[in-house]
Amino acid sequence: MPVPDIAELAEILRDAAKAEILPRFRRLEPETVRTKSNPADLVTEADTQAEWFIKREIERRWPGTLVVGEESVAADPALLDRLAGAEVAITVDPVDGTANFAAGLPLYAVMASLVIGGEVAAGIIYDPMGDDWVLAERGSGAWLRRPDGEAVRLRVAAPKILSEMIGHVSLTFLPPETKPLVFANLAKIRVPAHYRVAGHDYRTFASGHCDFVMFNKLLPWDHLPGTLISAEAGAHVAKFDGSPYRVGETSGGLLLASDKDSWDLVRREIFTV
Repeated sequence: MPVPDIAELAEILRDAAKAEILPRFRRLEPETVRTKSNPADLVTEADTQAEWFIKREIERRWPGTLVVGEESVAADPALLDRLAGAEVAITVDPVDGTANFAAGLPLYAVMASLVIGGEVAAGIIYDPMGDDWVLAERGSGAWLRRPDGEAVRLRVAAPKILSEMIGHVSLTFLPPETKPLVFANLAKIRVPAHYRVAGHDYRTFASGHCDFVMFNKLLPWDHLPGTLISAEAGAHVAKFDGSPYRVGETSGGLLLASDKDSWDLVRREIFTV
């Protein structure tokens, strides 16, 4: 089975954005936006059409590759169960940050990861508004790549004391009884933030502009690209219990920090409740 080329896959994400996403930005008709699990969980025509575009191109260029897209799994949940055991698979988040996109906020992303034999081999986060990518192949570092070919290596921030840290923290899916305690603990850091788009939380972190990120809902299209990119940029990546985050896992919180000591500090001071 042919292994997808990462540079070519990155261009597919860009082509999908130009064809199906950008023309709809701030031009969505009400009937093209609907809710899924709750009123804040949106899907738009841009999501479905961009995923179809990406899936079609992947299957045309690399026949036999399993495509696990967010909207495809919404239609067929059993598809997710095939990911960890697939010979070659690609996860796709066609519009990461759909709520931002639907609100006309220019902070959303298109993401993909390449999974070979149950291991993440590469991750890509494309920013349609900036027209550039952050991406990584396992063992080759994390990079910002611009359309003119310029590449800039990414590194996470140097470790800091807790009171100087900036953290991107997604509290939406924490248990209700835990949220007040975590909110109170966040007063210990300099800036708590959250963009409502995992792609840009990861991008900010891997580029050294914040010190840790936390998520409590684990879906592969949201986190496989960003965790690999962050690890290749030097981060310590683990679930809340300290175990590695693996393909196919959908439960248990996820915490990334600049190094292991920073991870231990943040886990103890912020998320031990």
